[in-house]
Amino acid sequence: MKTTSKTRSKKTPTTSQPEDMTVLPKKVTISSDSEETITIKRSQFYAAMVALAFATGLLVGFVAWGRSATQSSSSQSAAQPPEAPRYVRYDIPSEGFPSLGPEDAPIVMVEFSDFQCPFCKRFHDETSQAVLAAYPDKIRFVYRHLPLTSIHQNAFPSAEASMCADEQDAFWQFHDKLFENQDKLSLELYLRIASDLGLDSAAFEDCLNSQKYKNVVQKDLDFALNLGVNSTPTFFINGLAVVGAQPLEVFKQVIDKELAGEFPK
Repeated sequence: MKTTSKTRSKKTPTTSQPEDMTVLPKKVTISSDSEETITIKRSQFYAAMVALAFATGLLVGFVAWGRSATQSSSSQSAAQPPEAPRYVRYDIPSEGFPSLGPEDAPIVMVEFSDFQCPFCKRFHDETSQAVLAAYPDKIRFVYRHLPLTSIHQNAFPSAEASMCADEQDAFWQFHDKLFENQDKLSLELYLRIASDLGLDSAAFEDCLNSQKYKNVVQKDLDFALNLGVNSTPTFFINGLAVVGAQPLEVFKQVIDKELAGEFPK
């Protein structure tokens, strides 16, 4: 797999409802304002609640997934001040994955994403370029796969297709076209995009048919799930977790504090 490291041209949680992420499925049902029903496994319910806590105000991961970030004030005596938040930096490998921006950038922003996830598309359409434009040469943006296969049947093959495009140094162009055509994800679309981008269509089709990158995508998926990530998009900014398609100001707040050295190392 080839890593793309170049800068593209510049383009332009305060609610308890899951309006900015897609969560894994069954048994417990959560409804969003968009009338889309999102379900999660009962065994994953607590982890999902932690993810929602991130999205509703805890902008940065405090403690390991599945644990409370701070002690409840009711468990402390009146004479004791509240315990300061403990910021956790997760060890998220970023080398060897598709990336944009300088290799030595002070900020490494890793996104776990799903090409069929509507909230991933929202981040792509509304925020991703704005974040990069706000910090020229200061961010290396890394893409990793988290296809939520139980609810998005086209997510995994789309991820495989993107890696076949990456083999021909066209990951980001293909990535953009997949989000642009999110409602049409199919083998026919992948082949058409490859042709439109001027890729070697025969090599691209052979790559898809052989499922050459199936294990690569599966390893990304397994890594994320083992870490406890169960919603898309999920970001790690120098290892600090931000969950959901948050607005630009949320990302700027975390990045500014990180650049200023305000978070513990």
